[in-house]
Amino acid sequence: MALRPVTLITGASAGIGTALAHVFAANHHELVLVARREQLLANLADEIAATGAPRPLVLRADVARVDAVQRIGDALAAAGVEPEIVVNNAAFGLVGQADTLDRGEQLAMIDLNVRALTDLSLAFLDVLERRRGGLLNVASVAGFMPGPGMAVYYASKAYVISFSQALHQELAPKGVRVTTLCPGPVPTEFAARAGISSTTYPRLLTRSAARVAQEGYRGLQEGRRLVVPGFPNRLGARLLGLLPRRWVLRVVDARNRGRS
Repeated sequence: MALRPVTLITGASAGIGTALAHVFAANHHELVLVARREQLLANLADEIAATGAPRPLVLRADVARVDAVQRIGDALAAAGVEPEIVVNNAAFGLVGQADTLDRGEQLAMIDLNVRALTDLSLAFLDVLERRRGGLLNVASVAGFMPGPGMAVYYASKAYVISFSQALHQELAPKGVRVTTLCPGPVPTEFAARAGISSTTYPRLLTRSAARVAQEGYRGLQEGRRLVVPGFPNRLGARLLGLLPRRWVLRVVDARNRGRS
């Protein structure tokens, strides 16, 4: 029996992940929604089904687990589907000095933001190539700079940008699109998980989750290597490579100290 193509979205229970699910569903993609919070996924699946789209498959899983990809693959096969597009959105951050934050939580951040994303990016490449599908990896403008006050999070997103752009180059001849989505500030529950007490974002840089999701989807469909939503964020990402690193470090440090 032929397997049906689906779009697999991790971290779909809130924020940008939920917005991406709505955008892909509106563009006639059958979805598999992955996150730890099953009830939120079920609610999202119901919302999507209410629009007339196929009800997404809900898969409760902690993608940071070493066996997560095997479990996800088994669940997809049992449901008679295979990924045509993989959206790696699951991630979290922590604000605070690296020497004061819990070391185990910081390592867990690397497990999710880096190792799990890498595993899921590589696990289904044979299917993505056969279906001429794609990868959408969600990074952040934070990945364009070092981040004192959120050192591990910024570094993890720098990895996502570097790794995904390299994959874009490697896989393009095989017909696989790889797009890195790098949003600036987005009002979501990310701040609460990160321990950020001040959630006032610069209005000029802020974009809604829905807008970020739309731009990410369009960028993937167009085969773009990098998507940075909002002209001010794109300009800032370009300028960061030209500014003195000592100055960037001081500005980011002061900004993150004010958020904790």
